[in-house]
Amino acid sequence: MSPAFLRPATLDDAPAITALLNEIDRIEIGRPETDQHTVEADLKHPETDLRRDSWVAVDDDRLVAYGLLWDESGGERVDIDHYVLPDHQQTGLRLLAAMETRALAKARDNGAERAVVHLHLNVRPTTDTALLAARGWSTVRRHHVLHRPLDPAKDLPPEPPAGVRVRACATEADRVRVHELYQATFADHFDFQPRDYRRWLSDVDAEGLDWSLVWIARTDDLGDAGFLLARNDREAMGWIRSVGVLREARGRGLGGFLLRHAFAGFAARGRDTVGLGVDTANATGAPRLYGSHGMTVHYAVDTWEAVIA
Repeated sequence: MSPAFLRPATLDDAPAITALLNEIDRIEIGRPETDQHTVEADLKHPETDLRRDSWVAVDDDRLVAYGLLWDESGGERVDIDHYVLPDHQQTGLRLLAAMETRALAKARDNGAERAVVHLHLNVRPTTDTALLAARGWSTVRRHHVLHRPLDPAKDLPPEPPAGVRVRACATEADRVRVHELYQATFADHFDFQPRDYRRWLSDVDAEGLDWSLVWIARTDDLGDAGFLLARNDREAMGWIRSVGVLREARGRGLGGFLLRHAFAGFAARGRDTVGLGVDTANATGAPRLYGSHGMTVHYAVDTWEAVIA
């Protein structure tokens, strides 16, 4: 049997890549949850040169593996996505080796001596993690994807805490403010990379975002102190991408209020489930907050790291 053919991905591959990722979803989490527009947004990532930073493996006219690499740090940190079907591990290994080589070149182009590469995988992935470990990869963090059912009769708009008002992100000035709040509230989080406004807009796929599902919480004494950014373009569920509250405003119930506000917004739009991702080692108490609002674990994802020099 001849080995699978590796080549760069193109935007025209988006349907086939989506089908591959949904096949992997079925194996890992029991149902397909990848939308083609998400794949297309990844392929259009401004820090990704598809000719050098993407790979698909084709075996008998079928995609069996896919990889994408991007650099948000401008230094040694490089991120990759790597997907492979269970019966094509050697092809996945060839793809991984190519990605490692490219990651090191990317980091050195940035003036770094090494590449610190991060990869997110389901805790029960289709990738043979023994092959990763043999190449020096190890797990450094775990995230949970949480979900919660919605009930339009029960998930109604909440009363805000005293001295708090909430508004939808309606203007360019509001978008700039959400970006500022995001940078401030996530600065101490694992894997955070500072982003200027234009790059952040690309990160959140602003062109496909319904900004009426982005809210800012304002307090009488602190001004704009928290935000929630959600999106309604996932077929599987409504999705809360990020919730942030300034350190000096924590403990006032803003995070829970914003969550309940989002639950109500999604329920009013006819969604029956809402989800989000959380770092299990989050130091702000986010996992406890989400659990107290009825969110449970859907599946878990490990961050794998390799240092390549």
